[in-house]
Amino acid sequence: MSADADRRWLAIALGLIVGFMATEVIVGLVANSLALISDAGHMFTDAASIALALTAIRLARRPAQGRYTYGFQRVEILCAQANGISLLLLAVWFLYEGVRRLVAPPQVAGPLVLITAVIGIIVNIAATWAISRANRSSLNVEGAFQHILNDLYAFIATAIAGAVVWLTGFTGADAIAALVVAGLMVRAGWGLVGKSGQVFLEAAPVHLDPAQIGARLVAIPQVVEVHDLHVWQISSGQPPLSAHVLVADDADCHVVRACIETLLHHEFGLEHTTLQVDHASDVRASGEHCAASHGPVHRR
Repeated sequence: MSADADRRWLAIALGLIVGFMATEVIVGLVANSLALISDAGHMFTDAASIALALTAIRLARRPAQGRYTYGFQRVEILCAQANGISLLLLAVWFLYEGVRRLVAPPQVAGPLVLITAVIGIIVNIAATWAISRANRSSLNVEGAFQHILNDLYAFIATAIAGAVVWLTGFTGADAIAALVVAGLMVRAGWGLVGKSGQVFLEAAPVHLDPAQIGARLVAIPQVVEVHDLHVWQISSGQPPLSAHVLVADDADCHVVRACIETLLHHEFGLEHTTLQVDHASDVRASGEHCAASHGPVHRR
């Protein structure tokens, strides 16, 4: 799917979220419902996530030049981390307010909460469908999708709370629903911070095991050793690999390198590889062998 198509679907979802969020804040204040206001806070982070995703898509299309040799592709990861942190901060406030209202429950307009929450469920279903049409391999797009999906669950909890308040008069149900929303925000925020942090720490993608890759490379008949093997992510779905490969004296370095690149492409889906291939005896005789390599050394 093209970046323009992604932007179109994200823009549709953003319009739905922002329009209903403003309505929900007003109704939440009128109904004195913390559950509705916390839902609106969650929707604000959803809207921020989508807006950041749109910004990241635009910046990622800029060509790499000057000091930015990878371009601005990591803006996506910066945005994802900022969104995750904002979710966690909002969750702390809603947890505090939820507990405070459990201790001293205020009056809540149950019917108004229920009606607004039902409308919110419909809006979130539409927004979730729109984002599901975009490319979810992007951490930002997937993060926005998960946020809106969590928000859908939160609206269901708020609708239940509104019905309970309306039918039983138990106003503490509103605060309990707000605590549920806060818990969902913690889960989503922690996940985004963790995933973006792994990218910043140059961790290998979860679907690629460096040890498995190293073992597979030394299984190639003419490969003697592989070290300084690194797999990381520039942005979502773009893992490069680099490695120093030592081959047998009678091997053709160019042929082996081509064989490795083909293997990495077909078996591990790696498109961007940087390989230094040398004869083992030449490297060791010259004293240039990496005595303290970065990471495990894979030998035949």
